[in-house]
Amino acid sequence: MTHVVSADGTRIAYSRTGSGPALIIVDGAMCYREFGPATELAKSLSSDFTVYTYDRRGRGESGDAGPYDVGREVEDIAALIEEAGGTAHLFGMSSGGTLVAEAVHRGVAAERVAIYESPMIVDDTHRPMEPDFPARVARAIAEERRGDAVKLFMRYVGTPGFFVVALQLMPPWKKLKGVAHTLPNDLAVVGEYQHGTPPPAGRWSGAAVPALVIAGGKSPEYMRNAQRYLASALPKGELVVLPGQTHMVKAKVTAPVLTGFFTG
Repeated sequence: MTHVVSADGTRIAYSRTGSGPALIIVDGAMCYREFGPATELAKSLSSDFTVYTYDRRGRGESGDAGPYDVGREVEDIAALIEEAGGTAHLFGMSSGGTLVAEAVHRGVAAERVAIYESPMIVDDTHRPMEPDFPARVARAIAEERRGDAVKLFMRYVGTPGFFVVALQLMPPWKKLKGVAHTLPNDLAVVGEYQHGTPPPAGRWSGAAVPALVIAGGKSPEYMRNAQRYLASALPKGELVVLPGQTHMVKAKVTAPVLTGFFTG
């Protein structure tokens, strides 16, 4: 583990494994190097790529400098790309995928990018985000009710109630609460895409690199529809649907798809 310094002086912790072209993995909400699918993905991809996993700002061993701005996270990715030699492939999961799309739109030096289920609501197959939802999450965090913030978020994304209850009795709950304060950051990344209407035409016009958008075949209709839209909206986007998969990224299924795309 080492650090890279972002444009605003924030230290971003990262790990590197494998050999080959650089590939940076960008986590989604509440995930970081010690919790989430990135570590297993890195192992699966390390025979073909030099894989960089990192703690998004405010998580794990990375620093944080407020107030939050999506642009700072784009700068974090740019700093990692520079550390990797000046260019890299990017793979983002969930809100991390939305962040990847924004980063390439803003001009980071990515060769190819892949996005796994950017959380958007682009039609009427799912209710839009309630306008006060981000404020409710932020208020829970400000009042040191981190567990409540996690529960609000998990219920919003459709986690079954019985699982939310059971999870509070399991070891991962402590890790989830440990990064709950970054939930407003993810809501800032995805918030503009949660209104039940497609984003404006040309929203990602600057993202003119080959892009693979991945949807799970067993994911809800609204999520699959959103990935179809995103693939069509990215200038060089293509869609692949993984049969039997959900929003949970499984390395043994996803890694071969990524390898084929990034080496193709």
